[in-house]
Amino acid sequence: MADPAKQAQVAERIRTLVATAVRGLKDPRMGMVTITDSRITSDLRDATLFYTVLGTEQEVQDTAAALQSATGHLRSVVGKALGMRNSPSLTFVADTVPEHADRIESLIAEAAERDASVQQERDGAQFAGDSDPYRDDAGDDAK
Repeated sequence: MADPAKQAQVAERIRTLVATAVRGLKDPRMGMVTITDSRITSDLRDATLFYTVLGTEQEVQDTAAALQSATGHLRSVVGKALGMRNSPSLTFVADTVPEHADRIESLIAEAAERDASVQQERDGAQFAGDSDPYRDDAGDDAK
């Protein structure tokens, strides 16, 4: 079991190595891919790499297939560079954070538009009742 600091350091090193190695791949299916994050288990045997692809859904699928077929080559590159006893296995996962961020931004924009329309309705409205609901007219006469 590795301590968390070493685990984070190895994960970052793997991310850097794979990002560099992916640029050198000659697979025509490979799109414009960015390795966004990497995580490694505490025993340093399994690494998960998150990636994004710029392009259409078909290009995303083609890139996923290209990464899957290049996993063995990338694992050997990582293993040689790290110099560890066991080379970690690599798993590629499409990073959906950008899509979720776009969805959240659109929801916030919709909420802001609704809030603006509600505010316009409120501008012309008046409060129901007196301006001072706590004033007691009967009590003022008794003093």
